[in-house]
Amino acid sequence: MELRHLQHFVAVAEDQHFTRAAERLLVSQSGLSASIRALERELRAPLFVRTTRRVTLTEAGRALLEEARRILAQVRSAHEAVAAVQGVLRGTLSLGTEQCIAGVPVAGLLAAFRREHPDVEIRLRQAGSGELAEEVAAGRLDLAFAYRTQEDTDQLRSVSLAGEPMTVLCHPDHRLAAYGAPLTPRDLADEVFVDFHPDWGPRRVTDTAFAAAGVRRTVALEVNDVHGLLDLLDENLGIAVVPRHFRDKRASLTSLPLKDGDETAYETIALLPPVQATSPAARALMGLLGTASG
Repeated sequence: MELRHLQHFVAVAEDQHFTRAAERLLVSQSGLSASIRALERELRAPLFVRTTRRVTLTEAGRALLEEARRILAQVRSAHEAVAAVQGVLRGTLSLGTEQCIAGVPVAGLLAAFRREHPDVEIRLRQAGSGELAEEVAAGRLDLAFAYRTQEDTDQLRSVSLAGEPMTVLCHPDHRLAAYGAPLTPRDLADEVFVDFHPDWGPRRVTDTAFAAAGVRRTVALEVNDVHGLLDLLDENLGIAVVPRHFRDKRASLTSLPLKDGDETAYETIALLPPVQATSPAARALMGLLGTASG
């Protein structure tokens, strides 16, 4: 099995189209088709269902895709490791992050990395913590800054970066703004909630806290960006339970403590592949953060 066959297969799987994949790879469409057929013959299984508009993965193709991505990531890491030994860091740093992650100044960190390693191409994407964990485990990201959503596995390990309690944010005219004692989930049972998509770390923390307290809540207003959430609170359209550092982003809102407990602790982590599979670029970034990465 040749690496180029795997590269061609992954490109077609991602683009779901032979012509677009060929253009991206700078190869002829006939050559790309021949490469895929050779891979299918070697594996003795069809990898794609072909139609006039697009191609989709077969069951065998889906099984191969994750392994192919992991193999290609390991090959890339091997090249980068050799370059690092020679004193030059090259290649690509693929980083994922949730928005407004606690304890990690992402923009400043990447600026420092670029100054230190100008030959490394930086790629950044934002997503929820669950998706980021899957991307790192599959080898599509070198590392990610996220909330802890699972225990470490053979494909994924975590490095703790910061922790903080959750807090309730509301409009100063909201009835809760004058509440004198720390709030509990039961105190919030009948409120209208603004929150993030269920894949986001803060949403998972809040869902866990309310489930542990046996309190059912309804998220009426669901958003996918921090400032959108704060805007809704500013219009007194609901309340939100968020990591404490969010209160510093909008001085017009009232912050109320949520009663302490394990369920309300928000932990920021770096998600990394196993030590032997961690790229030199990821190690260098973690070094700039001042955290041991193995």
